Formats: sequence, structure tokens, C-alpha cells
Amino acid sequence: MARAVGIGNQDFEIIRKSQYFYIDKTKFIKEWWETGDHVTLITRPRRFGKTLTMSMTEKFFSIQYAGREELFEGLVIWEEEAYRKLQGTYPVINLSFANVKENRYEKVRYRICQILMNLYLENRFLLEGDILAPREKAYFNRISETMNEEDTTMSLHYLSLFLSRYYNRKVIILLDEYDTPLQQLFKRGFQFFTAFTDQLSHQTV
Repeated sequence: MARAVGIGNQDFEIIRKSQYFYIDKTKFIKEWWETGDHVTLITRPRRFGKTLTMSMTEKFFSIQYAGREELFEGLVIWEEEAYRKLQGTYPVINLSFANVKENRYEKVRYRICQILMNLYLENRFLLEGDILAPREKAYFNRISETMNEEDTTMSLHYLSLFLSRYYNRKVIILLDEYDTPLQQLFKRGFQFFTAFTDQLSHQTV
């Protein structure tokens, strides 16, 4: 029986649970993992499946998906015992700037701060117990849509530090559509784009 394609669906879990047509790209997980790189930049063309591949990578490594072998059974990555043991064993931070399409610096900054705030809200369990020192808990609670530049700049660093301490494992950070905010501003004209990047550099120096 032919499977539905599920056009536009970029969530690996939904595609697998709904048994939509899926081209197995799980070999990427092994190839990427064995490079040993600390930073990987994927710049393939649009509509090449980058977002779905990142969703797949998140579901494979994330502790939040531990024990979800049904998502990977029958796929290439599941043929190797070493990788079956690796599934669901790492803290993962996954964020996307795909919807950051505002036309002013202030609005762009506000939307990015919202995304970062939501990440912290998803991990509020870190405030329980004594994993964080009092000053770290105070920092955690300062994360908001209107946080200052210093807190914004360090937010991902500190969240990964907190998660690493909690799980005693390094954190995998996945950032999708990192260039969308600048692309949207660039479309408004080079002069506007230049003014935006100048303002951004002054804010982050």
C-alpha cells in the first residue's frame, strides 16, 4: 500500500508515527557523530530537508526521547547496536529562527528573546533542588522577552552549562534557520541591512 507523502511536514516524530513516506537519512547521524566535530554548519540549498534532518537528529539523541526506539526501528541507524545504545542519552537544545521575520531591530531582538525565554521555561525543572547556585537561579529567572543584552548574549551558554551539570553530559545544540532574521532585513534594502548590522554590532561588543 502506497504511503502518504505528508507535504510540508518537517517533524520526524509525526512522520514516523503517522507512517508517512520517508526517505531514510539516518545514516547522517553516524556520519556526523563520527566526525568528532564540535561545530557543524550545513549550508545545502533550500528544500533539501535540513529542518527534517535536524528534527531527526534531535529525536535520536535527546534524553526527552529515551526509549522511543519505535521511531527508528527499520531504519539504517538501528542496525548497529552501538547506536541503539546511544539513542536518547544526551541533553539537546533545539531552536529555530524560522519565524523571526520582523522588519525592525527591536522587533527582531524581542522575538529572539521570546524563543530563548521559551527554552528556559521548558527547562524550569533545573530550578528544583540545589543543582543551581542562588545566583544562577536568579539569572535563570531574569530570562524574559525584555532581558538586557548581557543576559541575552549568555543565555544559551548558561542553559547548556546548567543542563550539562544536571545530566553530567555535554549538550547538543541545534540551531535552524539561523540566517532568516538577516535575510528578511536584507530584502528591505542594503542600506537598511547595513544600519541594522551596525546597530547589532554596537549592542553586542
